Amino acid sequence: MANEFLSKEADIIDALKTIYDPEIPVNIYDLGLIYEVDVNDEGRVRIVMTLTSPNCPVAESLPVEVQETVADISGVTSVEVNMTFDPPWDRDMLSDEALLELGLL
Repeated sequence: MANEFLSKEADIIDALKTIYDPEIPVNIYDLGLIYEVDVNDEGRVRIVMTLTSPNCPVAESLPVEVQETVADISGVTSVEVNMTFDPPWDRDMLSDEALLELGLL
């Protein structure tokens, strides 16, 4: 069961890496916008995420895209996406991959 859980979480992270912030050419996972991914045994997924700023132009559409993308994964029965701005996003949340992609590392 633990391997199945880890596999499902890896599938979710892979799916999140296909979603890009339209203003920054980096996927939302490596950008550091995903704070938490929880998956239970029934396939229910809860994601806590943020945006680069509260006034982000994709504030309405990006959470919906996350929900729809993760819902398409086999074995996922429901997806709840919660937005937070605590802590606020900053550049320190970028992964090493994102820093490399942006030429900052």
